Amino acid sequence: MQKLLPTSTAGSLPKPSWLAQPETLWSPWKLDGQELIEGKQDALRLALHEQQLAGIDIVSDGEQTRQHFVTTFIEHLSGVDFEKRETVRIRDRYDASVPTVVGAVSRQQPVFVEDARFLRQQTSQPIKWALPGPMTMIDTLYDNHYKSREKLAWEFARILNQEALELEAAGVDIIQFDEPAFNVFFDEVNDWGVATLERALQGLKCETAVHICYGYGIKANTDWKKTLGSEWRQYEEAFPKLQQSSIDIISLECHNSHVPMDLIELIRGKKVMVGAIDVASNTVETPEEVADTLRRALQFVDADKLYPATNCGMAPLSRGVARGKMNALSAGAEIVRRELLA
Repeated sequence: MQKLLPTSTAGSLPKPSWLAQPETLWSPWKLDGQELIEGKQDALRLALHEQQLAGIDIVSDGEQTRQHFVTTFIEHLSGVDFEKRETVRIRDRYDASVPTVVGAVSRQQPVFVEDARFLRQQTSQPIKWALPGPMTMIDTLYDNHYKSREKLAWEFARILNQEALELEAAGVDIIQFDEPAFNVFFDEVNDWGVATLERALQGLKCETAVHICYGYGIKANTDWKKTLGSEWRQYEEAFPKLQQSSIDIISLECHNSHVPMDLIELIRGKKVMVGAIDVASNTVETPEEVADTLRRALQFVDADKLYPATNCGMAPLSRGVARGKMNALSAGAEIVRRELLA
């Protein structure tokens, strides 16, 4: 990406009301059959158009073709029974009914490749595609087959690598792996989590990113944040290992959080997607607030490696709020861009 301070969103954007219930995470589809296929493509076009109108530089599908950032990928794999469900603790925060791993997991066919190819046909801009990371995938299942979080993670890493290589061939410029679990399971992250992530991106020539945040603005996440004290230092656990890894870009949450900005120093040399938009609030940031977050980050990351972004996905927000936040992100980045170029 040649442009200074290229902007992007971390992941999801709100879905239109004719496709799924607005402002609701993981809402069921309102269409089916061929209508659903066409409806998803229309929503993808719309998400792309709204990013372009807001001046977003690296665009995505806004996750319009998936209900959930993890399970929609898992649904397409064999070895997982969605009818056989168990209740598990998700990231040590809340209980959820999840599908069960009943046999060897494998990918019979591409999952998002056709959607990525469709997005590529709609724009000449750089495109980013998000996939769930191996550790976050295993945290969203009940494993009755491997009975080892590490073994299952390595299997998912192999499968994700197959998908990632085909996404790259379809024209994706940046493949992002979402790993919110990296903010919770610190020993596992360092023992094998980063290693399985590197297996997932093996052989890729496009840019790669890992997104580590504090979650959507849902109650379970906001309640958890209240227990973390005046400084959120979770990144301190994973950053040294990530700094040594082959991943190109690290995406993190910064705005309206208690993450000490100087933790970015631990990943010096990496490109950093700095979250300058709070997705847990309906308040639309001013461009100057965005600019201030970026200026503070620039103390610890070189300007040519700073990518302004959102803290996390914006699926639970209204379309109007999401639109306002994307506009603020672009305008705030432009303020700092002009300061740097002056």
